[in-house]
Amino acid sequence: MIYIENQQDGITVDENLENLIRRVIDQGLRNEKIDQEVELSVVLVDAEQIKEINLEYRGIDKPTDVLSFAQEDGEIEFPEIDEISFRLLGDIVIALDVALAQAQEYMHSFEREVAFLTAHGLLHLLGYDHGDQERDQALEQMLQQQERILAALGLQR
Repeated sequence: MIYIENQQDGITVDENLENLIRRVIDQGLRNEKIDQEVELSVVLVDAEQIKEINLEYRGIDKPTDVLSFAQEDGEIEFPEIDEISFRLLGDIVIALDVALAQAQEYMHSFEREVAFLTAHGLLHLLGYDHGDQERDQALEQMLQQQERILAALGLQR
């Protein structure tokens, strides 16, 4: 189950955008060979909201484009979660106004940027991680996986 919640009002979120987010997640799960039922949420916010979240959870006082909060991350066990019949992945938070600015900067569509950020967030929920350096091997692997997801949906650059 994929829950999408729009908490911003600067950019129109229509059925097409919500369907795109769902398609990216479905494709990413297929690419990663996740065949069990999953549950996750995607929260759409603005730059100010994501800045507050970034400060609260990461100690970074600036906006970013996407944040992920993996339910399976860490060593804490939740017996009540272990008893459910689906895999609870966590939450993806996307700043739509940041996505729009980045789409313009990279000269591709807003939809492609939202798809890219959704794929990035999903891969974090599935355990992918990367360092802060551009040439980090884990980052390169993650970017390749993101591009595979987007290519399967016809969203190449």
